[in-house]
Amino acid sequence: MFIRTESDEATYNLHILLRFEMERAFFSGDLGVDDIPAAWNEKFTKYFGITPANDKDGCLQDIHWSAGLIGYFPTYSLGNLYAAQFFAKARADLGDLDAMFARGEFAPLLEWLQNNIHRQGRRYRAGDLVKRVTGKPLGSEALMAYMNAKFGELYGF
Repeated sequence: MFIRTESDEATYNLHILLRFEMERAFFSGDLGVDDIPAAWNEKFTKYFGITPANDKDGCLQDIHWSAGLIGYFPTYSLGNLYAAQFFAKARADLGDLDAMFARGEFAPLLEWLQNNIHRQGRRYRAGDLVKRVTGKPLGSEALMAYMNAKFGELYGF
């Protein structure tokens, strides 16, 4: 759970949120370089209920910051939001995708994706495309519905 790339889909976006908040605090001047490890551990403990034993498993686990890739992390969560909203629409249009997948039938989804997403190329900005395809602007509802359906009983919500 400490390492973002090894986290599960239930906690992945919390990893992204933590990094975004750290970057924002650093660039606003509210967080100095020397304060990052302690601030990281504090937020990690708040979000996950556990504390990294070292910086390798904490604030230094990703190469993004050392490579100068700042402001990049939120795009991972945006991708999860888009994917969930598109998949919910595909389910509405195509029916029981789980049953199709169990039978090894992936062609209907592939065709749906090709027609609705892939063939659009760069014709539309992402926000416009999601609205055209799903009829709604990008939101968190589809991702939360997916998470609740998959993990709700397990986590008691």
